[in-house]
Amino acid sequence: MKCDPNLYRGAPPSLAVKPRLLRHLLLPPLIILLMIGLGYAGYRISEHFSVVTLSESGERQLELHARTVESELSKYTYLPSLLELESSVSQLLADPTVQNRVTVNQYLEGLNRRSRSRAIYVLDTTGRVVATSNWRDSDSYLGEDLSFRAYFKDAVRGQPGRFYGIGSTTGEPGYYLAHGLEEQGKIIGVAVIKVRLEALEERWQRARLEAYVSDENGIIILSSDPSRRLKSVRPLTADVKEQLARSLQYYWWPLVELQPLERERLGEGVEKVTFTASNEIMTDDKEVSYLAQTRKLNDTPWDITLLTPLQDLRRAAANQGMLVAGAFALLAFLLIAWNERRKVIATRLAAREALQEANSQLERKITERTAHLRASNERLKGQIRERRQAEETLRRAQDELVQAGKLAAIGQMSTSIAHELNQPLAALRTLSGNTVRFLERGDLTVATNNLSTINNLVDRMGRITANLRSFARRGEDLGQANLNKAVDTVLQLLASRLEASGVELHRDFIDVALKIDQTRLEQILLNLIGNALDALQDQPTAPQLWLEGAHSEDKYRICVRDNGPGIAPENRKHLFEPFFTTKPGEQGLGLGLTLSASLAAAAGGNLGVEFPQTGGVAFVLLLPLVLPAKAEPI
Repeated sequence: MKCDPNLYRGAPPSLAVKPRLLRHLLLPPLIILLMIGLGYAGYRISEHFSVVTLSESGERQLELHARTVESELSKYTYLPSLLELESSVSQLLADPTVQNRVTVNQYLEGLNRRSRSRAIYVLDTTGRVVATSNWRDSDSYLGEDLSFRAYFKDAVRGQPGRFYGIGSTTGEPGYYLAHGLEEQGKIIGVAVIKVRLEALEERWQRARLEAYVSDENGIIILSSDPSRRLKSVRPLTADVKEQLARSLQYYWWPLVELQPLERERLGEGVEKVTFTASNEIMTDDKEVSYLAQTRKLNDTPWDITLLTPLQDLRRAAANQGMLVAGAFALLAFLLIAWNERRKVIATRLAAREALQEANSQLERKITERTAHLRASNERLKGQIRERRQAEETLRRAQDELVQAGKLAAIGQMSTSIAHELNQPLAALRTLSGNTVRFLERGDLTVATNNLSTINNLVDRMGRITANLRSFARRGEDLGQANLNKAVDTVLQLLASRLEASGVELHRDFIDVALKIDQTRLEQILLNLIGNALDALQDQPTAPQLWLEGAHSEDKYRICVRDNGPGIAPENRKHLFEPFFTTKPGEQGLGLGLTLSASLAAAAGGNLGVEFPQTGGVAFVLLLPLVLPAKAEPI
């Protein structure tokens, strides 16, 4: 059978080339546009639902911190009215003699110390301070005329006075609670208590929480970011600014408006705001966006605002958008490949039918080759499916392994890092404060020494984090430490506490080289001596602290002993347990002895405790000595 040549004649060039050329030119831009559009839609949808979820979580967090602020404000409300029950106060207001004033001053001083307030003072009906708890200080309120203060005006009319402002005498901010003192139904004076609320800001900063509290004038009075404090959250007219300046509520502080770059209202008390990044925020972005949620504080005209950063949310939404765009691109690629393959198969089928009409032998060969190609294609599909399943299984396993490694690292390092850096940070805070005072006095020598010590502490904090990483990787420490240098460093860090407590220090040891890293030895001694100073705070007799040392075979025995009240028998077996502490309140985490024992064990030594018959506690640190190298025989 002969083939008809017309069956295999090509199509005219104008008809065969142009449609394919148009497809090749228009299809890629169309796919790119659709990919960008779907990616943006995925980004917006993911961002919306993420904001909703973040808003619900923020409401719970806002409620929790609002109740904390309300509790902090309400726990001092009873104190001013308590002075009505003190007869010496009414006697002073009736007869303001020197003896009566001294009696009330001493009573207010003791009450202020027990309540842990900033100051307590009593005013007569003219607004003059007649007695105060800080009567011993040079900047005492005694004799000050505070009749212009709003809290005095409210209290003298028999209404509770609540006021936040900056003191005109000390320039120190505080929350004032005033109460009119009555006698036989008549106001005879006003009792005022001043409370500092900076502890709330410190808690927010430790928790890495961004929040602020604004008062009835819209002025930020508490903020986790110091740069926002005493700024206005709403515009203030010139008349309002002049009125606030005359009242001296904020002293002479310029009330600058906190203006966001962008603001988008999402609902009642919820909005998106964008601020210029401050120097304190460790970010590469020049702008920082937040989800701002605000609610009223009960029993006050104040508002609390919680700022939740949106950077992570937007990055996650961008990843979701990129994922949608990538999925669409993959789908488009698969569709194009399938369409091209379909056309190839259709062309082959058409050629096979034409060849069958032309030649049966050629038809048989084409049929065999087609069957072979189909079998190969099916095998290839099976291999592709198996490979994709293997890749997916491997990816899931890798993700789980990475997540488990992250959780393990966080669990091992977070508690140690927080406790290890606590003491250097406390020393930095004390030294920086002293440096400011010495600079104000013009004592540049002491200020220079303090700055040098601060620089050494910063280097030491870097060594601490490096030592924590190395300690997590290996079980022994091959460093060397100088005992005398370590003791001098620790005593320098605790110099202010030693001087304030009046502890008599006894040193009875020799300078030796020990097989332990210098920073780790200093950390152990810092924990032991710091615990001894804590135990000696309320010692009625002369507090004493002994640092003793003695050789014990190839090790050196270091004993830190005090004459404090000792440790109750029921608590002795728990001393080296994590998170166990005998210190009141939030003064200790219960990790110092646990970490010190671990560091000693890692260096080949141990840490123990003894309870002398004479009283007190003795912690015994046993560490291996650095032995001199033996001379090799000639």
